[in-house]
Amino acid sequence: MPFARLATATTPTCHIGLGLAAVGRPGYINLGRDRDLGEARSVDALRTRTHQLLDAAYAQGVRYFDVARSYGRSEEFLAAWLEANPGIDDVVVGSKWGYTYTADWSTDAERHEVKDHSLATYERQRAETDALLGERLDLYQIHSLTPDSPALTDKELHARLAEAAAGGLTIGFSTSGPQQAETVRAALAVTVDGEPLFRTVQSTYNVLEHSAAPALAEAHDAGLTVIVKEGMANGRLAEPNAPEALRSVAAEAELGCDAVALAWILRRPWVGVVLSGAATLTQLASNLHAPAVDLDADLMTRLATLTEDPRVYWERRGRLPWH
Repeated sequence: MPFARLATATTPTCHIGLGLAAVGRPGYINLGRDRDLGEARSVDALRTRTHQLLDAAYAQGVRYFDVARSYGRSEEFLAAWLEANPGIDDVVVGSKWGYTYTADWSTDAERHEVKDHSLATYERQRAETDALLGERLDLYQIHSLTPDSPALTDKELHARLAEAAAGGLTIGFSTSGPQQAETVRAALAVTVDGEPLFRTVQSTYNVLEHSAAPALAEAHDAGLTVIVKEGMANGRLAEPNAPEALRSVAAEAELGCDAVALAWILRRPWVGVVLSGAATLTQLASNLHAPAVDLDADLMTRLATLTEDPRVYWERRGRLPWH
């Protein structure tokens, strides 16, 4: 499995990955994008920004990079960076299918992405991903499974995914919504010819929303690599939006709120990789301080009190505007 490369890594940042959701397209729901990106959101500008982030992340020990078909041109940007750096052969590349980007490089489109977990979409998007990433693709995930997703029950789709796995591609899934735990457990039960189909799970988990924790621990115990996304809650856990309890702990640690929030996740023994969604080099540098944060049991408990009801959390996330 490709994540075995990360398991043997010893750098402090080996459990941090870089996700390109925030820089592969001009519009996204993260808070503070006007401050982070300003007006420089042309294809060339975001390609340059992405390559700078990839350069810096790799130089500082990051070895997992996360993209998706719906993240604008994220696959294209990553593919170009890999082509420009042919000597880099120790990274793990993951992408996702199931959402189609529909904003046409606009920040005010009526719809930015359309979800479809059908076999036809898989075949179309797999071909699109292969055209860009080819053999550099290690992990292909179903994007944002929910309990009602047909991808959980489509036997023909499962067979095609199992064929891809037999060819060396790792198959995983990501989750979204207040029923993440239910989704994870349903996916763990999916088998093809008696063998589990999925080898990774990518879920939202942070100090505000940790309802999926027991299911993610079960996934880890079942042998899946757990990837955590939205550890910063789309900017709600970064300055200037961070809640007072997080600011207090960060002040004691003498590091940023973002580093503390990510450190809280890294303390979980079942977490394989936590994603940085940095849009600037400054954010990335601060995120990568997370392994240095020393959180004792008292600080962990203080941060855990920030938890929100999952439905409240996801309702609030659903109201975040695309900037």
